Amino acid sequence: DGISRYTTELGNALAKLTDVTFIISNPGQLNFLPRKAKHVHIHAPESVYEPFTARILNQYRPDVVYSPMQTMGSIGRHYKLILSLHDMIYYRHRTPPRYLSAPVRFGWRLFHATYTPQRFVLNNADAVVTVSQTTKNEFIKTRLTKRPIIVIPNAPQRFTSHKVSHETEIKNIVYMGSFMRYKNVEALIAAMEWLPGKTLHLLSRITPVRRKELQKMIPKEADVRFYGGVSDDQYQALLANNALLATASFDEGYGIPVAEALAMGVPAAVSDIAIFHEVAGAGAIYFDPTKPQNIAEQIRILDDPVERDLCIEQGRAHIATYTWKSSAKQLLDVIKSLV
Repeated sequence: DGISRYTTELGNALAKLTDVTFIISNPGQLNFLPRKAKHVHIHAPESVYEPFTARILNQYRPDVVYSPMQTMGSIGRHYKLILSLHDMIYYRHRTPPRYLSAPVRFGWRLFHATYTPQRFVLNNADAVVTVSQTTKNEFIKTRLTKRPIIVIPNAPQRFTSHKVSHETEIKNIVYMGSFMRYKNVEALIAAMEWLPGKTLHLLSRITPVRRKELQKMIPKEADVRFYGGVSDDQYQALLANNALLATASFDEGYGIPVAEALAMGVPAAVSDIAIFHEVAGAGAIYFDPTKPQNIAEQIRILDDPVERDLCIEQGRAHIATYTWKSSAKQLLDVIKSLV
């Protein structure tokens, strides 16, 4: 998921700049970290021990602990602490991820019922990180924390294995993301009524119940394909094959798939929301996510080779300003300021 990728990429980039000891909860996580990375093994973030994390970490005498999430317990800590909150989506869409256990989902709903618990958690840190200026503005507007808020943005993976090709008209529409309600995949499916000859590829894992629900919405004769999960190589191959990246999400913390597509030289058609304007700039076509016909109309703009090439050029230039090395340097500056 997005937070896992953010953690991995930022952590690897930071380890090239300074001495890092990684906190893991599963030995399999070492496969995504630098070879022979120093690490400590503690409980998982959803464990009942999470509120007592500080007492566990004190024994290792860290200077600064950086958490890519905000749930890490801070009571009794003897070190500087930086917490991260990627977005405020779950205050507007309070359904928790289904992979969480029932007790954790119940606690999740209670936690997001008001801003008070979040304020308490964030104010117990020394600094708070988020991934976009859009989200930082939301923190300020809601007075979510008294601590300094620093933007350490995401950056795209650099896909290079497949050469991007485009014909006169785009044939493939690629969606990468979850199928939660606020992602509004229903609108992309409905838009296929006005996009004959094109195929919508839904790449992510999906529950059987949700899949059946969405399959019932597919317009007659529309070509919509469910993959149930793909590898990075399959993902890249689909993007490279005369495609555009599309998302009709009502809300987003950042939009890593959009950034990945732009970096690869693939145009994007996305919801007209603030975060996508921040991430994509002039490198995307924007549509009203509540109107499937408008989605289709905007997507068809990218069938024009001139419009498409301009979009790709502007997208590449814009996303080039985001790199993991730059983000790691920003994080290191915050760490140094605390010690």
